[in-house]
Amino acid sequence: MRLTEFWTRLEEAFGPAYAASIASDQVLSQLGGRTIEQALAAGEETHVVWRAVVSAYPDRVPARLR
Repeated sequence: MRLTEFWTRLEEAFGPAYAASIASDQVLSQLGGRTIEQALAAGEETHVVWRAVVSAYPDRVPARLR
């Protein structure tokens, strides 16, 4: 998954403002206790980060975006 697609999916699932907040503020255990931004900056693959988001917010991410 390309980085632009990742951000598009995140914004579609959460809305632009909340997506930015989640990316910078929410620590996900599935990412080793890092935020989305930290994981991506460390070189984590976007599909791995996306799976962590889906796992952390199963009720929020629509099935078509999984």
